Amino acid sequence: MVDSLLKFGTFIPLCNQLSASPSSSPRSLFMNSLNIHHSPTAAATTSNQPSLLVFSGGTAFNGVVEELKKLTTSVAHVLPVSDDGGSTAEIVRVLGGPAVGDIRSRCLRLSDESTSEALAVRTLLGFRLPLDARQAKLEWYSIVEGEHPLWKDVSKPYRETIRAFLAYFQNQILRRTNESFSFSNGSIGNFFFAGARIFFQSLDAAIFLFSRVSQIPTESLVLPVISTNDRLTLGCELWDGMIIRGQNEISHPTSGSFQLIDKVNSSALPSRIKRVFYMSSEGSNLLHEVFPPVNPSVLEQLRNVDCIIYGMGSLFTSICPSLVLLGVGEIISSRSCAKVLLLNGTYDRETSGFSASCFVTAITDALNRTYGHLNNSLKNNPSQYINTIFVPKDGQIPVDIEILAAQGIVHVVHVESVHDPKVGIVYEPTSLIQALADLLI
Repeated sequence: MVDSLLKFGTFIPLCNQLSASPSSSPRSLFMNSLNIHHSPTAAATTSNQPSLLVFSGGTAFNGVVEELKKLTTSVAHVLPVSDDGGSTAEIVRVLGGPAVGDIRSRCLRLSDESTSEALAVRTLLGFRLPLDARQAKLEWYSIVEGEHPLWKDVSKPYRETIRAFLAYFQNQILRRTNESFSFSNGSIGNFFFAGARIFFQSLDAAIFLFSRVSQIPTESLVLPVISTNDRLTLGCELWDGMIIRGQNEISHPTSGSFQLIDKVNSSALPSRIKRVFYMSSEGSNLLHEVFPPVNPSVLEQLRNVDCIIYGMGSLFTSICPSLVLLGVGEIISSRSCAKVLLLNGTYDRETSGFSASCFVTAITDALNRTYGHLNNSLKNNPSQYINTIFVPKDGQIPVDIEILAAQGIVHVVHVESVHDPKVGIVYEPTSLIQALADLLI
């Protein structure tokens, strides 16, 4: 079985083709070499669309992505690469590298599903293996060998490309003879992402490949806030001085790798979060703070978009990891565009007891790097980072209008909401996108 995984038809020819052009960029190489066709919708004109940049995590904002396409597809989605839970955690444990789960999740939401083949590719890359370890491994072999029913409506060009990088992922696992990889609850999209990233030694190239095979519109960008091949670990400092290491430990600690996550009912933190920062993932001093550079593409987009959005979701582990990096606060504060905070509808472990102004303060402190090294800190006012707040009706978070006004924020828009049985009050997608349209058009 192993031999068949490593020798099947297309992987070696594709690898030879790619390695034969080392000077070519992954983007140009794939545009010229892969026989994969975009759907007509991918080439739609964007000249009259507002351009947005959205800071978010991999879950909460996903619920409005489909509706957002009706307003604009010219969106840069900026996501953290520090998630250390679930299927992503197992990949990082055995193979290292950045966490790709949030990026994979957003790419899937943006992917085309207008044809049976596009839907089949989306279903394949969104598929999760069973929890049972033995069943998961058997099903994985069936997928990587091309025998699984999931391949039924996938044409040869897609099949060969996707299988090539799944096989490369399998090859990398087999080479780690000292580690046993668990396929339990594994995400096929994560495995594809990891295989491509390791092959190209480039997270950006892996995202481009994933975007290509899932037919994401070319004007829709999925940007890791840090473009790296290294593992990244998020840490936080509480107001009582305690340091917590790891995104999951901060946001929703669990007792096992595959325990279901319940962000709403997680145990309370000992005290509120003061700041988040990046920690060393190597060596003996794992509490050492590190300062990775921001992805230059994020800065380029920030300079040019019509609107900057701080998405709903986990404030300190999904939004702030993208804000604390050097250069982000500088550019946002210099822009005169719309800067919108989408307030959460429900409390979670990170924001228990917060009011709207507390969210504003946390974002301001992150962008100013208030509690980091003094030489790198800014002193900008909240209104230089946020000038509009959207609030879901009937949400839990109190809107303290007077304090917001003192922060320089007077434009508060109430948006229709719905009740999600898993997370509580969330924005009604159509109403949210209409509110954005009213603001921008």
